[in-house]
Amino acid sequence: MTRTTAPTTALTRPARLTAGARVAIVAPSGPVPEERLQAGLDILRGWDLDPVVAPHVLDRHAEFAYLAGTDADRAADFQAAWCDPDVAAVLCARGGYGAQRMVDLLDWDAVRAAGPKVLVGFSDITALHEAFATRAGLATLHGPMVASLVFLKNARAQEHLRATLFEPESVRTIASGRATPLVPGKARGVTLGGCVSLLAAELGTPHARAGARDGLLLIEDVGEEAYRLDRILTQLLRGGWLDGVAGVALGSWVDCGPYEKLREVFADRLGPLGVPVVEHMGFGHEEGTLTIPFGLRAELDADAGTLTLEEPALR
Repeated sequence: MTRTTAPTTALTRPARLTAGARVAIVAPSGPVPEERLQAGLDILRGWDLDPVVAPHVLDRHAEFAYLAGTDADRAADFQAAWCDPDVAAVLCARGGYGAQRMVDLLDWDAVRAAGPKVLVGFSDITALHEAFATRAGLATLHGPMVASLVFLKNARAQEHLRATLFEPESVRTIASGRATPLVPGKARGVTLGGCVSLLAAELGTPHARAGARDGLLLIEDVGEEAYRLDRILTQLLRGGWLDGVAGVALGSWVDCGPYEKLREVFADRLGPLGVPVVEHMGFGHEEGTLTIPFGLRAELDADAGTLTLEEPALR
């Protein structure tokens, strides 16, 4: 089966990084262990980047231990980093929880005026990926974070992110090497997605994406049991958010229970959409996580287990 749809509009791509580029490290969500941050900074310096840590990255919220400082401070760090003309990329230190609490505190007029630059993160950073797509029209990178174990302890995760940042034409075809079709076929569209529970949490909020129509939806999650994923997908279905989606790629489901149970849920909830669905695409919370550009036109081949970008992720 081949499904062809008119793709939604691709988003503006930022420029690739070059040796010596200054990159800002921010913590929009959870608290950051200092030793992991330092290890991540060492890797970035080994890439000949100039990492600058935002002032509140190592903060701890006085009341809520799951937040890296106050909402206002996390937003101020992000705002200052994005609007600094000397910063070529904003890299998130970790996920966790909290991006939703600060995203509406950003000055989106100033963000748009600052122009495109690289944003990297995943998990809770899904809220920022969605915001940059809907409010700024900018493509972003769903990739490993500087102080995350999936980045620090895995050479493949490091190399795939490095190649995407510096040599994006070398990773136009993304493949995990173990992907399998849940529903066979090919589909074209513009990439979007992230942590599926965060996508569901966006429904009904100001500036939320109307839906995934004509898009290639790439989803993953962590710590959600089968019935919770059923509930999340059912919410997206009932809300019409999945109407007209062109294809679906499934990433990692760490600590979500036995995969055979999850697979039953995916087949039941996504199979009736009648579009290609591919499993084990290698992005998300798993070791060796691959970097996925959001906001670009691409082809998803469920049978081959590949996502091929029409143009490199970065200019």
